[in-house]
Formats: sequence, structure tokens, C-alpha cells
Amino acid sequence: MNEALEVWIDQDLCTGDGICVQYAPEVFELDIDGLAYVKSADDELLQAPRATTPVPLPLLQDVVDSAKECPGDCIHVRRVSDSVEVYGPDAE
Repeated sequence: MNEALEVWIDQDLCTGDGICVQYAPEVFELDIDGLAYVKSADDELLQAPRATTPVPLPLLQDVVDSAKECPGDCIHVRRVSDSVEVYGPDAE
């Protein structure tokens, strides 16, 4: 499965645990509000609700692991082509 994937975080459910940041600091960051956000490819914090960022292929497993381990169940990974969630709370 080498399809393009993107990831976003539901801040309403984020517990601020920071597990995602430990797994993939290139993709996730805790902000001053204590919640996790995704970062753009050029390392900019994306604070808009439901902001998505591409999942870099080399980091796919780290992003998937953070979605699985997230205590808030708030990390969503979906295909770019059809927006179907492949990892996270809404995945089939």
C-alpha cells in the first residue's frame, strides 16, 4: 500500500499525553496549550481544526503506532485519494 496518506488530530479528544510526539516528532508536536498538533512538511505547526499533513512514507509505521497507542483515540490517518480512514478510531 503505497498510496498517499494524510494525518490529522482531533484536539477535542487529545489528552496531551505526547505519545505521538515520542513516536514521530517530525509529524506531531505539543503546543503551548498542551495539545498535540500535526506539522507541515516545512515544520510549521498546523493549528486549524482538522488540519491535515501528508504522512511521509518512511514515518508511516511511527504514525500508525502513534494512532494505535494514543490514549485519546484522536489521531486519524486517511487516504488522500478518497479520504477513507485507514488507521485511527474511524478506520474500518
